Amino acid sequence: MNAPNMISHIDYLTTPDRCRIRYAVYPRRREPVHGTVLLLSGRSEFMEKYAETIEDLNRRGFHVYSFDWRGQGLSTRGLEDRHKGYVGNYSEYIRDLDQFVAEILQPHAPGPLISLSHSMGGHIFLRYLHDHPGVFQKAVLVSPMVDIYTPPVPKPLTVWLTRLARRLRQTQAYAPGEGCYRPPDPDRFKTNTLTTDLKRYLVTAAAVDGNPDLALGGVTYGWLAATFESIDILNRPDYLGAIPTPILMVTAGADRVVPAEAQKKVCRTMPDCRLELIPGAYHEILMEADRFRDQFWQAFDRFAGKKT
Repeated sequence: MNAPNMISHIDYLTTPDRCRIRYAVYPRRREPVHGTVLLLSGRSEFMEKYAETIEDLNRRGFHVYSFDWRGQGLSTRGLEDRHKGYVGNYSEYIRDLDQFVAEILQPHAPGPLISLSHSMGGHIFLRYLHDHPGVFQKAVLVSPMVDIYTPPVPKPLTVWLTRLARRLRQTQAYAPGEGCYRPPDPDRFKTNTLTTDLKRYLVTAAAVDGNPDLALGGVTYGWLAATFESIDILNRPDYLGAIPTPILMVTAGADRVVPAEAQKKVCRTMPDCRLELIPGAYHEILMEADRFRDQFWQAFDRFAGKKT
């Protein structure tokens, strides 16, 4: 962690299927405390990547709880090759989240409870909100993965290939164009689709240099199959319309990972969702340049309630 003094507690939660989920608590060190934020990362990410965001939340008066999803970070990996991004079904993610909230967050974290989730984390949290209304008072979704681009292969072909791979029992194989972990490299910065900020682009590489076990490569057919199935669930008639929680959706105007139009459509579907579009920002808004991050925090403060 870039700021080890922020952590008061780090531990593992053991799930019924014997996965060990690494989690940590980052407390606000002084009064007043205005509540608790559950920070949920995206695919391939880990808690160390969000040190700056955690500090920003602590400064705003919030305790922060977070964990590594199964299959990434220092939580249990699903395959022997730990570089392969894999999950059998999104219900596994949702059960882990449910257990963490019930056993760790609710018994110990002062309310109100607010979630801040990025990309895949936002997708999973939408499904959690559908099943558990009323637990969280507010939710902030950053570039939520409600659909995905699949370049250079068109999405219909990717879906077909994924279904074929499942029938052929090749779910543990890398999807086309995917492979083992490649660290962010300054030489590839100009072609990256995640952030326009070089320093924050290299945060992942620095963390993995410190602990190579954090590294995660590309996605498998299994992860893709589970993702397409879960996206279909989100698109069921009235599914998202059944989520009453107040939601702020922050969308990157130059997102080339999750279609911005899909995010806008999802927001319109929910009864209490407001959209904040940040023109020019890439997918990882929380890792973006200050001019984009500042816009995010202004929207967050308006939504969560600016405290002093």
